[in-house]
Amino acid sequence: MGRGDIKTKKGKITAGSFGKTRPAKTAKKVATNKVVADKKKA
Repeated sequence: MGRGDIKTKKGKITAGSFGKTRPAKTAKKVATNKVVADKKKA
């Protein structure tokens, strides 16, 4: 249970991998023109 354990967050950081314990950063969603146009109509 430490740096060598791939199932823990510390182990994933050491191994340089991602998973459920250490999710990779996701890109933020950008509003599309259709969504903005629908909001203006309402």
